[in-house]
Amino acid sequence: MKISALTAADNYFEDFVPGTVMRHARGKTVEAIENVMITNLVMNTAQAHFNEHAMKQNRFGQRLTFGGVTAALIIGLASQDTAENALAELSLDKIRFTNPVFHGDTLYAFTEVLAAIPADREDAGIVHFRHWGVKENDTVVFEGERRVLIKRRSHWAQR
Repeated sequence: MKISALTAADNYFEDFVPGTVMRHARGKTVEAIENVMITNLVMNTAQAHFNEHAMKQNRFGQRLTFGGVTAALIIGLASQDTAENALAELSLDKIRFTNPVFHGDTLYAFTEVLAAIPADREDAGIVHFRHWGVKENDTVVFEGERRVLIKRRSHWAQR
């Protein structure tokens, strides 16, 4: 396999047109192990993420998935289309968690291209994305904006 085959032909800086909306191809079911492992690794001590007994008495009746896990999964699902030619992640902001995510929920990601801005370098430009994630029932659970420095097609090594 040639290295160039790992990169899609339509995700260079020039390909991102403001106003374009993408529904990313894959979904991901949230597993308890992901939530508990990451919650513990980052030393998040909120019992809502790992104490089932305490959460049974809460209005949700079960553990909540840590927002960091939700954000990572949505950005990860979007990355196949938005990061294959990324040179640098520049910012992630306006993050909102709009509804709870539970173990067993399946998440899907969407992206809107907000802007494509020439950078102060000839090999790349900055793309401003708005990402959002939904559960299998189309309930929005995550919203956020991301800026990425993305390679220009003209600066890809021989194809």
